[in-house]
Amino acid sequence: MSGVGDQGDAEGGVRGGGYQPITGHGPRVRTDVVDVYVFKRVSAAGRARPENHFLQLLRSGPPLENTWHPVMGHIEKGETAVDCAVREMEEEMGIRQGDAALVGLWALEQVHPFYIAAIDTIVMSPRFAAEVVSGWAPMLNAEHGEYRWVREGEIDASFMWPGQKAACREILSMIVPGGVAAEHVRIRGL
Repeated sequence: MSGVGDQGDAEGGVRGGGYQPITGHGPRVRTDVVDVYVFKRVSAAGRARPENHFLQLLRSGPPLENTWHPVMGHIEKGETAVDCAVREMEEEMGIRQGDAALVGLWALEQVHPFYIAAIDTIVMSPRFAAEVVSGWAPMLNAEHGEYRWVREGEIDASFMWPGQKAACREILSMIVPGGVAAEHVRIRGL
């Protein structure tokens, strides 16, 4: 048997320290799905700090019909992930780049991987946080039938997927407090 680091032979011996070259087998990998987690800070009498609420949209059709999700969309040809996030916010909830109701947009550090068995695909989804002013309400398109605001204490009960819950927690721990890290991932020019 070949030793670690040996290239091995053409009949399947150990190559590259045990790593196999790309075989063309296995699920495809896609990076064209973007999520935007819209949140607002809501002040209430008797609270020392504002409470954060996260927007969810109820999908009207497949896939995932009748389930609650953040803003989601596919990157179109020639778009960056940021371009897609801005376009999807406008299409799905009616807020435009430069709108006074949009406080800021941040790139979240965690890119969420998930698997879709129906198409044998691993999706690596870039995620964004978008803060809106407290009194703002979305204008939904036909893709969504309703919207709701989820209080930060209800994230685990209200978001369906572990990655969605993790994105909300990342926003609460990194974006909401502000500071150097939040400013480093802030999208400028919006």
